[in-house]
Amino acid sequence: MASSVAAAPASPAAVACARELAPIVGARHCLTKVADLRTYECDALAGTRVRPGVVVLPATTDEVAAAVKSARRHGLPVVPRGSGTGLSGGAVPVEGCVLVVLSRMNRILGIDFDNRRVRVQPGVINLDVTRAIAQRGYYYAPDPSSQSVCSIGGNVAENSGGAHCLKYGFTVNHVVAATVVLSDGEIVELGAPASDALGYDLMAALVGSEGMLGIVTEAVVKILRVPEATRTFFATFPSTDEAGACVSAIVAAGIVPAAVEMMDALAIEAIVQATGVDWPRDAGAALLMDVDGPRAEVEHTAAAALALARRCGAREVRTPRDDAERSLMWKGRKSAFAAVGRISPNYYVQDGVIPRSAIAPVLREIADLAQREGVRVANVFHAGDGNLHPLVLYDARVPGEEARAATVARDILGICIDHGGSITGEHGVGRDKSAYLGRLFGEDDLAAMNDVRCTFDPERMFNPDKVFPTPRLCGDRPGAYREHPLERAGLAGRG
Repeated sequence: MASSVAAAPASPAAVACARELAPIVGARHCLTKVADLRTYECDALAGTRVRPGVVVLPATTDEVAAAVKSARRHGLPVVPRGSGTGLSGGAVPVEGCVLVVLSRMNRILGIDFDNRRVRVQPGVINLDVTRAIAQRGYYYAPDPSSQSVCSIGGNVAENSGGAHCLKYGFTVNHVVAATVVLSDGEIVELGAPASDALGYDLMAALVGSEGMLGIVTEAVVKILRVPEATRTFFATFPSTDEAGACVSAIVAAGIVPAAVEMMDALAIEAIVQATGVDWPRDAGAALLMDVDGPRAEVEHTAAAALALARRCGAREVRTPRDDAERSLMWKGRKSAFAAVGRISPNYYVQDGVIPRSAIAPVLREIADLAQREGVRVANVFHAGDGNLHPLVLYDARVPGEEARAATVARDILGICIDHGGSITGEHGVGRDKSAYLGRLFGEDDLAAMNDVRCTFDPERMFNPDKVFPTPRLCGDRPGAYREHPLERAGLAGRG
């Protein structure tokens, strides 16, 4: 699971590229020293580290375009990076690349309340969009757990979701236009700020493309009015079976919650230790649910959801007394990933999707798998849309335990696929899961997706060695995929 690539001294091409770019972005924003480069060797998937050749921190669209053109002239791959909070290795450099870090491009460029649009640079932090418009009664809906540190550009690349994506959708439902630098340095405008763009929906291709189609330098996002009312409840259950049945019952009843989050016993233990919330440690599972909208509707649907929770075996149901208590409940949920550090020295965050109806059997299979391999798994996830986030706990100091954790993390994806699900819900495929894409899609599907990529980036210089399975003996060659002779002979495969 963990890997590291020891980089050789900077190549002549990287040195030449850095010399070209230093006068453009400023010498302090063009990094070539080994000590500086080490900061950027990984994203939040810290087990994989590769040193880039050059790190460039542009401040404008033109500077991004200049960096891309220089990299192209010198035959260097380009990897875009936002805040580096991704969990699939999508922003891990490839050796010797030009790493384009967009964190300096962090300005909100314009707010249009009449049309409910905000134009931002890619380095703007997700939560800062809501902070900028909250006094006028608006907010930005996509809310990943890392929303206080993750950037809009990264959200666009990964099509990030969050707890409230069940009702409000993912990033793709909220980003309507973008300024993009293509692989030849051309600057183009995609989408339309005011209404649906004519012709092909290229924004749908761009969002979630994991930095392989272009580098977003500006984005126009939709904002929403804060709902008139929100009702939250926290319910505990004997096990994940009852909690999963409750989620299915609520949705089957026609209730569309803003969010339904589930945590199992191990996740609850970690959250209590880390945040001090007074959740019962003897609960087998817990649900945290929001219902929002017009006040009359919310009161009715919240009452109906509470009744269903009790009918499904809830041991205890709590409703917050005030906004402070509600915020504490959600702080507990959103702190879950970091909280696991209180109960395990190391952990691996997995991300898969299953049908809601399969929650209980899938969690049982995951528990059986973990027991066989001798590791623990804490489950905390977006139950309303079946987006699992199993946290595989291990101690890297114990010989063999990291390998067993990697086996469990890998096999969890197989369980998701076997139950009609997917290998990712919002964290992306990146470098971490590319070997599993072939289990989900056939060769024709992969070829079609690769053709789209090659239309935008014929030389595949943007974020290579990510997402797509590649011939194990060939690497990621430019242009459309070509089968290796050893594959045709049945002696090699795509991994």
